[in-house]
Amino acid sequence: MRQLTYISDLSPIPFPTPRPRSNRFLSLVDGSNDNMGNHALDINGFTNTVTTNNHITNAGSDWYFTVTSVQGAAALIFIILSFYKRRSQRLFYYITAALTLVSSIAYFAQGSNLGWTAIQVEWQRSAADVRGNMRQIFYARYIDYFITIPLLLLDLLLWAGLPRPTIAYTILISEVWVVSTLIAALVKSTYKWGFFTFGVAAYCFVAYTVVFEGLAYARGLGADISRNYLIGSVWVATIWLLYPIAFGVSEGGNVIAPTSEAVFYGILDILTKTVFGFFILWSLRNVELERLGIHIRDAKEAELPTSEKAAPAASGAEPAPAPTNGVTGATETPTATV
Repeated sequence: MRQLTYISDLSPIPFPTPRPRSNRFLSLVDGSNDNMGNHALDINGFTNTVTTNNHITNAGSDWYFTVTSVQGAAALIFIILSFYKRRSQRLFYYITAALTLVSSIAYFAQGSNLGWTAIQVEWQRSAADVRGNMRQIFYARYIDYFITIPLLLLDLLLWAGLPRPTIAYTILISEVWVVSTLIAALVKSTYKWGFFTFGVAAYCFVAYTVVFEGLAYARGLGADISRNYLIGSVWVATIWLLYPIAFGVSEGGNVIAPTSEAVFYGILDILTKTVFGFFILWSLRNVELERLGIHIRDAKEAELPTSEKAAPAASGAEPAPAPTNGVTGATETPTATV
């Protein structure tokens, strides 16, 4: 005989307990998070092969993102302004836009708490904001400088009309400056100051070339160019002098906190890239590149040499005899102009 089972005899079906909502979700709902929208430090953390206990705060991350916006906006403005110039006259707009764009990307990496490692400090301080013994070092900053300092030098030295070999050599020495300072930042022992010294020596050479040799060449281009070049070169070289000081009190000496370091470097980069960028483009707004010894052919000028050759034939004039270099029956082989 089949046995009947009543509903009351059945045990209740267990239901899964709902997961509690995270504090981040609740803070987004009730607006209790003071840094709403910037969770870079929470997402990316402070362990990157090694762990840092001496690092930026949310305020430092916010500042890095602020500089990202300033440099990015400047790059966009420079690109837009370039379209008001003929293509053959856009060189300085291209260089300056690239300068600020690369800087903006590097600052985005730092604001996102990326592109860093942790190095044991040489001097461990007692202040609460620098007490940790593993300091956060942003190598993304030096990747930025490895690209942007040569671009900045191109702006300056082309503006002054220096010879191309001098420009190339000065850029090479600037790379010595950047790489030496990067190695110094990544060394925990007192040997870091040896690399720091190499970097400072390289800076001195670059600054001398920019200010003194650059001004000597700029004087030959006219009073208006030399006057503005003097202002721009002294501006950049003087602010560059503060970079070794920034290193000494931050990555080098662990005197100021990484957030204060961010503010220090950020202000310097805005002054040497964004502010200088506007100044150089304003100074050269009415200067043709040919006056600086820079000749860039526009696409519309591609057929100009052919038309110039055809002009004597159209007028019925006989072409001038080719030079013979004093040898009868010999003609000089023409050379191509690059």
